[in-house]
Amino acid sequence: MDLAFNKNEDFFKQEVYRFRQRLQKVQQGGGPKKIAAQHEKGKLTARERINYLIDKDSRFLEIGAFAGEGMYEEYGGCPGGGVVTGIGYVSGRQCVLVANDATVKAGAWFPITAKKNLRAQEIAMENRLPVIYLVDSAGVFLPLQDEIFPDKEHFGRQFRNNARMSSLGIVQIAAIMGSCVAGGAYLPVMSDEAMIVDKTGSIFLAGSYLVKAAIGEEIDNETLGGAATHTEISGVTDNKYPNDEACLDAIRKLMDKIGHSDKAGFDRAAPQPPAKNEEDIYGLFPMDRSKPYDTLEIIHRLVDNSEFDEYKKAYGKTLLCGYARIDGWSVGIVANQRLIVKSKKGAGAGGAGQEMQMGGVIYSDSADKAARFIMNCNQRKIPLVFLQDVSGFMIGSRAEHGGIIKDGAKMVNAMANSVVPKFTFIIGNSYGAGNYAMCGKAYDPRLIYAWPTARMAVMSGASAAKTLLQIKVAGLKAKGEEITPSEEQKLLKEIEEKYEEQLSPFYAASRLWVDGIIDPLETRKIISMGIEAANHAPLTERFNAGVLQT
Repeated sequence: MDLAFNKNEDFFKQEVYRFRQRLQKVQQGGGPKKIAAQHEKGKLTARERINYLIDKDSRFLEIGAFAGEGMYEEYGGCPGGGVVTGIGYVSGRQCVLVANDATVKAGAWFPITAKKNLRAQEIAMENRLPVIYLVDSAGVFLPLQDEIFPDKEHFGRQFRNNARMSSLGIVQIAAIMGSCVAGGAYLPVMSDEAMIVDKTGSIFLAGSYLVKAAIGEEIDNETLGGAATHTEISGVTDNKYPNDEACLDAIRKLMDKIGHSDKAGFDRAAPQPPAKNEEDIYGLFPMDRSKPYDTLEIIHRLVDNSEFDEYKKAYGKTLLCGYARIDGWSVGIVANQRLIVKSKKGAGAGGAGQEMQMGGVIYSDSADKAARFIMNCNQRKIPLVFLQDVSGFMIGSRAEHGGIIKDGAKMVNAMANSVVPKFTFIIGNSYGAGNYAMCGKAYDPRLIYAWPTARMAVMSGASAAKTLLQIKVAGLKAKGEEITPSEEQKLLKEIEEKYEEQLSPFYAASRLWVDGIIDPLETRKIISMGIEAANHAPLTERFNAGVLQT
């Protein structure tokens, strides 16, 4: 390997190491003391409950691990959003797991908690997966109640989704393993099965202190809403269990008896590993984001047997489109090509010949190719995988006269109207309208993850900083204030640092713009588990090309 490869490899592995260190910290939730306090109560932590419940040696795909990171610092933080969510296997059945983390503010709901729970429910509904709720929550975090209570995508939307999933026949099982209070008490009751752990689980609309304050009644929490009360008197819960383990064992037995649903029918052959070494990705991906690289070499290290059947290979070269298999599943891949390539000029650009095209930029011919490829995948029932390293669409008079807006709209329309499941990975840049065209979060990918090298914003850091600086300087001059060159440079540096923080994949992951950050070597696993999940939901809509027909 050459020197550049080795430097890239060292840099990328350091990025992965830093990412894993941050992930380990997040997975500690409220920290060792809070975990010990949970154990002293005879309770498992959220992660321990999930690890006990899922099948031994099975795969677990965590969703939203970095939610809330760096947010709510004035309240002591909210690691993981105070809840652990993901897709796992219970009794051989793939399902969505939602476990409140009581080590984080007693499992109270912050605004990001609601967003994360709703994302988990969205995944369950899209893929028709059973949901298991492991409830242990003090309810809404009152200092932020105005940001979580009344709006459409706030706390109450969860119960609306409970009802919708019931109507769709999606099984929901709730286990009350700690507190379950106020509005949150509706969740287990609106589930199909409600269990409770004796002595540690409780459920009521108002606790004993509030009851006394409101109506003067004196009663303890256990008598008010403990396991015995709700299994023997109210009938709110179905069965009680002596401890967490017994309750989780019962869930496993229930999952073992659920009937199977129809499949979507996505094709799968015998899985094969890539013929080329997957770890080469670390060295192939440049540490200098301005340098080109061959995205095709990345694809060869993600797909089975490193076989990629390219679509329209000689046309629209700044987008790679083609068919492959990943862990046996048939997929269509749309990826930004980062090489500087030669491409024939279209008629709108002035006739025949060759022109240089910048890598990572979407041109008219590339957008046209991608739109047609997406239509083909929908016709053939092939899930789509998007690999984003995009600077945006081409600008300038030649591009505008050639109809870049029209061709870009065709691509966005085809992608947005696609009915086959879409999976997006931000491996490098994700700027401007390029994020939209390559199936960003706003376009409903079934799953969307970022590599540690991802950068997401309206434009690159350098371009944005200069633009923001011009606005700032103009504003100061309008007030009659002069700024020296040295002050201007200082201001530019401050703007760059702030903008760079917002470009980070951790900034995106903390706000759930992506479902998580991953080591590139996990990409195949996520695609495979994602398509397996999607296969539980038969396609009920037909692809409509919309504007493509005009």
